[in-house]
Order: sequence, then structure tokens, then C-alpha cells
Amino acid sequence: MIKRCYYETLEVERTADQETIKKAYRRMALQYHPDRNPDDPEAENRFKEAAEAYEVLRDPEKRQLYDTYGHDGLKNTGFQGFSGMGDIFGAFGDIFEGLFNGFGGGSSARPGGPRPGRDLRYDLELTLEQIAVGHTETISIQREAACSECHGTGQAGGEEPVVCQVCGGQGQVARAQGLFRVVTTCPQCRGEGRVVTNPCSNCRGRGRVREAKELSVQIPAGIAHGQRLRMRSEGEGGYNGGEPGDLYVVIHEAQHKVFERQGKDLYRRLEVSMFQAALGQEVAVESLVDGPQPMSIPSGADSGEVVRLKGMGLPGLRGDRRGDMYVQLLVRTPRKLNKRQRELMEELAALGDSEAAPAPEEQAEPKSRKKKKRGLFSK
Repeated sequence: MIKRCYYETLEVERTADQETIKKAYRRMALQYHPDRNPDDPEAENRFKEAAEAYEVLRDPEKRQLYDTYGHDGLKNTGFQGFSGMGDIFGAFGDIFEGLFNGFGGGSSARPGGPRPGRDLRYDLELTLEQIAVGHTETISIQREAACSECHGTGQAGGEEPVVCQVCGGQGQVARAQGLFRVVTTCPQCRGEGRVVTNPCSNCRGRGRVREAKELSVQIPAGIAHGQRLRMRSEGEGGYNGGEPGDLYVVIHEAQHKVFERQGKDLYRRLEVSMFQAALGQEVAVESLVDGPQPMSIPSGADSGEVVRLKGMGLPGLRGDRRGDMYVQLLVRTPRKLNKRQRELMEELAALGDSEAAPAPEEQAEPKSRKKKKRGLFSK
């Protein structure tokens, strides 16, 4: 799915300051909040879009990358969007103040309750040769995981965090503001409902640590550029015992010096001499992974004609038959001739073209001798 422009999502100008962006997000969050739009998938999607846009535009560094490179500039920042409503409410609980009668407080996520971890993305570049036969790649990722010392609680000594005395474990506090009741995130526990009183020395009370992990990724033969592989539970660790997120490995196909790809079919060009084209000789053409393959040049072939080699393309992702390889002939005219070659060429020229000139009504080239152009060669 193509992502919309973040500025367009929040309906602000690119020159908008932070206060304008914050107000725009609050307005969008109020309009599309799931409590106000129950069972409305479109509103939920807009709510998530607005949260993602605000997360990027409120951060000066991420905003600079986005302004310069667009969505691609954010790939290596570690931010891959939010995994769910609980993730959004946990990140922006303070933003929802002013949403009337408790709207926006995050009824979809219980304060201090389990929340899933974020999904991660890894961009992996592969050669066409690796794609043709399948590949195993070892990758290294950085992610946040539950602290092994305190098991994600943030509290030292195996103890549990205590209930917040300010909000009574609700994660929110309410106050009167004119005719309205305003609900805001608790400033003491920051919406968690619990407070760490004896911080774990390993994670400093966060309950989470940054870790590096190596993973082995199995790449099936025939995978295409842009496709992604899902590695379950290899994303960031969950919060308060929640399920970990997933890791998505996105495939990028490196440009090949010789071959071009279209689906399962491969395309390449091959230079042949004018004598080979005229006589219709057999030559060896290098395939992608099967080595040199015999190929018969049609007698009298013109430059640009295409010869098809069945089964010399890429395998199907589901194990079905391989595609074909199409070879476009480029007839090469010799630039330098030795004395004997020139003599022979002059003799041939003196004999004239053996093919009679077609009559006016026969000017159209016979179907059997038309240049065969396929796929990328027809562009």
C-alpha cells in the first residue's frame, strides 16, 4: 500500500511549526478516535495514519530525513509505524487531553497491561544469481527486548512495581475545565498505572534493553523485488508480558550487468558477427546459472531479432516450471578487414544480393522474417 504524504495526512503545510502540527494531530485524533467511531475500519485506519505522521513530524531528526528523502529516508531510523492502538495510546497519552468525557484516554489499552511489541523492517539486497537458486542470509538486527534481569518489570529484586498513588493505577487523571471534564495521562506514571520504586540496575528501571541479534533468513528461489518475508516474533519485545512484534525482511533485487528480469523470464543481448547471422550458425550463450547453452542463430537473422531458449529463466516461487530466456541478436559489422577478408567481401559484393528485390505489392516483410521482439526488447 502506498503511504500518503504525512503533511497531507495531518492537513498542514510543510512549513508548519511544532505547535501547529501538534494541534492538527489532536484534531485528527479526536475526529477518528475508535471510541467515537466504533466498528469503522476507515476511521481506525485514519487514526493510525495520523499517529504515524505525528510521530515522524514531531521529531526534528525524522522530519528532516522525511523532508529530504521521503518515506525511504525513515527505513533505518528504527521507526516502522505502530503495531496497534495500545502502542499509540502508550506513546501519545498526553496528547489526548481535551478529548471530551474521557475520549482519547485509551480505553483500548489497559494501563500497565500487556502490549505487543513493534514490528521491525530489514531491507536485504540480493543478486539475481542468489534469487535464481535460493539463498540463506545471516542478518544482524538491533531491537528492544524485555530485560532479562527484571523480566521486563523495571523493578529490581524480582519485585513488582507499585500502584501509582496519583492516578490509583488508572494511568489517567481527570480535572474540570469549564463545562468539560478533561482526562490526561498521569504525569507520575506516564500512563502505566504503576511506578518503579527500586529500578533494576541492568535496564535502569525501563524494563527494556537494546540488544543485537543474528538471524538466519531462508530466501526461496524465484522471489521478486519488493516482496517481504515475515519472521514471527523476531521484532521488538512486548510490553508488560505482551507478545513480541514480527520482523519483515524486504527483498531488493540488485541490477545485473547482463540480464534483465520480467517475472520468471530473463532477457539479454548477444553480439554476433554478420557472417554468423548470414549463415545461421550455432553459438554458445551464457545463461544465468546453467553455464553456456547452445543456441541456433536463424539463417539471415537481422539485428534485433530475438531467440527464445525455453526453461532457461527463473523458477516459480511456488516451485512451478522455470521461465524462458530471450536473447536479442546484435549483428556486428567488422570495422577492420585484412587483405584476404577484403578480397572476399569485394567478390561477394560483385555477386550482388542473391535475394530478388520484392515487387511493390510485396514490400511488406513476410511474417516469418519479421523481427521478433518480446518483453523488455519491445520498449
